[in-house]
Amino acid sequence: MSAEAAALRLGTTVAKTAADIWLGGRRRQQERQLSLTELVRLRVPGLRLQRSVERQFGQITDAVFDRLEPYLEHEFRGLDEAGRQAVIDAVCDTFARADLSDEAVFAADAQPAELIRRLTGSVPAPMGLSEAETRLYEMLFAECVEYYVRIVRSLPVFEERAAAELLARTATLGTEVARLLERLPDRSLLAPEGTDRDTAFRRRYLELISRDLDEVELFRRTSDRAAGPRVRLSVAYVSLRATGDDGTRRRTARSFSRLRPDMSDWEEAGGESSGMRVETGLSGASRVLLRGEAGSGKTTLLRWLAVTAARGAFSGELADWNGLTPVLVKLREYSGRTPPAPDAMLDGVAGPLTGIMPKGWVERQLDSGRALLLIDGVDELLDRERRAVRDWLRKLLVAYDGVRVVVTSRPAAAGADWLRGEDFTAMHLDRMSPPDLAAFVRQWHQAVRELGEDLPCPVDDLPLYEQSLLTSLKDRPHLQSLAGTPLLAAMLCAMHLNRGRQLPRDRMELYRNALHTLVHDRDADRNVPSAVDSKLSLSDKLVILRDLAWRLSDNNRSEISVEQAAVHVGAKLRAMRHLDGMEGGQVLDQLRHRSGILRSPAEARLDFVHRTFQEYLASADAAEEDRMGNLVERAHLDLWRETVIMAAGHANARQREELLGGILDRADREPRQARTLRLLAASCQETLPEVSDGLAGRLEDAASRLLPARRPTDPPALAAVGSSLLRRLPGSLDEMSEKSAAQTVRTVALIGGAQALGLLARYAEDTREGVVEALIEAWGYFDADAYADRVLAGVPLKGREVTVIHSGQWRAISRLPDIDNLWTTHPVTDLSILAELPHLRRLALGDLQSQADLSELTSQRSLTHLSLLGGPPPESFSALDTLPALETLYLSCRGLSDLREVSLPTSLRHLGLLSLDASLDVARLRHEQISWLGLIMRQVCLPKGVDALTGLTQLRCLHLSFVDVATWLRRGAVIPPTVRKLQLADCVLPDDPTALDLPHVNVTIR
Repeated sequence: MSAEAAALRLGTTVAKTAADIWLGGRRRQQERQLSLTELVRLRVPGLRLQRSVERQFGQITDAVFDRLEPYLEHEFRGLDEAGRQAVIDAVCDTFARADLSDEAVFAADAQPAELIRRLTGSVPAPMGLSEAETRLYEMLFAECVEYYVRIVRSLPVFEERAAAELLARTATLGTEVARLLERLPDRSLLAPEGTDRDTAFRRRYLELISRDLDEVELFRRTSDRAAGPRVRLSVAYVSLRATGDDGTRRRTARSFSRLRPDMSDWEEAGGESSGMRVETGLSGASRVLLRGEAGSGKTTLLRWLAVTAARGAFSGELADWNGLTPVLVKLREYSGRTPPAPDAMLDGVAGPLTGIMPKGWVERQLDSGRALLLIDGVDELLDRERRAVRDWLRKLLVAYDGVRVVVTSRPAAAGADWLRGEDFTAMHLDRMSPPDLAAFVRQWHQAVRELGEDLPCPVDDLPLYEQSLLTSLKDRPHLQSLAGTPLLAAMLCAMHLNRGRQLPRDRMELYRNALHTLVHDRDADRNVPSAVDSKLSLSDKLVILRDLAWRLSDNNRSEISVEQAAVHVGAKLRAMRHLDGMEGGQVLDQLRHRSGILRSPAEARLDFVHRTFQEYLASADAAEEDRMGNLVERAHLDLWRETVIMAAGHANARQREELLGGILDRADREPRQARTLRLLAASCQETLPEVSDGLAGRLEDAASRLLPARRPTDPPALAAVGSSLLRRLPGSLDEMSEKSAAQTVRTVALIGGAQALGLLARYAEDTREGVVEALIEAWGYFDADAYADRVLAGVPLKGREVTVIHSGQWRAISRLPDIDNLWTTHPVTDLSILAELPHLRRLALGDLQSQADLSELTSQRSLTHLSLLGGPPPESFSALDTLPALETLYLSCRGLSDLREVSLPTSLRHLGLLSLDASLDVARLRHEQISWLGLIMRQVCLPKGVDALTGLTQLRCLHLSFVDVATWLRRGAVIPPTVRKLQLADCVLPDDPTALDLPHVNVTIR
């Protein structure tokens, strides 16, 4: 179907529906199938008048045609004939089924946007359309409805019926006008007009975000649709872990980046890893710089935040985010361009709605403080563009300082302090630990159930595939490390499902298999006509994609215009003589629509679905075209690191000598870049199939010169060298500084394996504080029992904090009776094991479950510090009164109905009540011996009964968080007279600072 024919059909449909209104008012079922000419002859008497009416509506048809034909001419280029026909059929069918009567138009107050919203909610969306086809359908249907309403409003008969409708409404006119005036927004200089449409537009915008961003594309073979399979993001999403990396980490985020998963309790549902859930980290800061490696889930997280905000479906610690308006900005769309002004921020994800957006709407959302600004992909810009983005963001936050912001980047592109001047908290997305990976595998298989018959296996067999994959991952260490990010884990899941449970050997093989599946095998296996008829072989496609990837990388770009890409493809085709006659634009369109490796992030723009694929293909092209010298020159640049590493795997023997030898020569000549270059050369061993004796010696020397590890960033880089590095490490840490010794322990832990476990057992003799802490943290990388027996049993644990991050470790702590300071971050229900730890002095249960029986604590006669944190409280706190030495108690009050339920021992001196609800009466707190009291509210408020604290006669220090101190003092409150220190954190303070000049009280504010 041509654009001209499609525009004519749509114009005829709109005109015919308008004729129904003009000629008869109500549409009759038997007349729905009549042509315009037949309808006129049925309703209009006289041949001459019939011809006149037909001419009038013919002009209406032409007007709609003129509006749509140029648009369709452009949009049809991306669709095949079947797709075009399906979209036009769907629009016309929906138009025929929709209620477009005069009653429906009046109900929408003859406003196109309101009628579109009503129809979208009442008429089922067509089935079977691809993503691109669905977007075009929605745009065309909305456009046609808008033309229809404007046409109908111009018809003479409409004015008569509108007058009748108006008279029918006058019975309640006074009341309605009063309500209308009451609801009118205040005029302001910022938004002098259009604010009365803000609520309606926001509702429609959130509906679009909720629908369009709630999808994840998964790999499969059994589908004949052009678009990849998509399932709901809200089903497939798995919460990940994050650690603070700006020097202010929470206690639950002490562990270093996890590059090699531990295998204890691999298949334990609900297990935990180190760090905190990323949602927890986000809840504690209004401005976050979220850093993570390629494929770590940064973009998916932002999409999930946008969808959840649009639905108001946040729970737990992010519940306060409900009501926020998400604004997602993809920075890759602004490479080479100025970052967007507020009124252009919706172009990327809500372009179809920006034409009806009230003027100043985005600015008003930002100014109200109810916007959630999600900025994705700092690393996808050039360095000079990143600086411009930082300046743009700084100015934006000066103008709208109350907005919540989450910015994402790869670590190499933005350091932890990149936005520290703008008060951003830096967080790092951890690689998935075994419990996280197990949860991901389960959730992935649960999500693909929605594909039903499109799966390559019966739905009932999915549990077998799931368990088989978990077993394979557990038994194959090289894949454990490989599946550390959601991107690679998803590829493994898909390949395991699609390829008869055959998994790749290493990262290079994984990328190669993924490319073959996406680029060619998927269509070829399904006998898709466009693939069968294509002259392009898999090799041809990869040659073209390699060339395109290199051109992008060579120019430090991740995105290119479709027009320029077509020029590059055409140039490459001229060198491929067997493809003589094929046009660049035609081949590029086929690769865009069928390969699954290219996409259009914005209109007329093109990029790879993930930067990792661009780097892999660019490295392959560098090897094919012998560009080793070019890579050597760029080896010190962070943007080229992955490309260089994978090029070492693609290269032949001579090229490997040139590449790695050149990098090491540069390291010898350039002291400032020496460490970076040697680390890169050592990391290339991950992908090297073989290496000559001479080059092996140089690599060994380079790795040796990198040792010992000194900086926190050294262990991950050194661990990439692999197990061969272990033989270069000393058997004792005695001659190293404490700092280097601790980083060496971390390096060994990241490498992992039996040899690493033996080496750490020897390091356990070191008693220095930093080394012992690193040895304890390394527990999560090994089998819990084996590590406890071989390493921790020889570590002096008395007085050291031991953190337990999953239940395998929880069960293994009985092997370590000397522990006296224990911190847990995973869900705990069974406390009976604490009987095996008779020397406990400090115990922090970070995620205590309501089923836990606190009576198991009665054996802890030496316990002085106790933290009971988590969700709903246990049923009884009576056991607390039996702890004779307890001096400090931190208690989460979430879900607690009455403080009288808590029995406090007479020995208690310090009490912290966390997550206090405003309804919980602190006046019922009875304990005259408390000298330090902390009240940490869930949200800013004034605690109930706070005035009764004067009854605590021994209270010396009072800590208040999220308390409305201004209101408290304004109503004449008296600080307990015994208090000497008043600590205020995130509180509402009085306007007059002298109100806090309290005699004999040291006031601290932060």
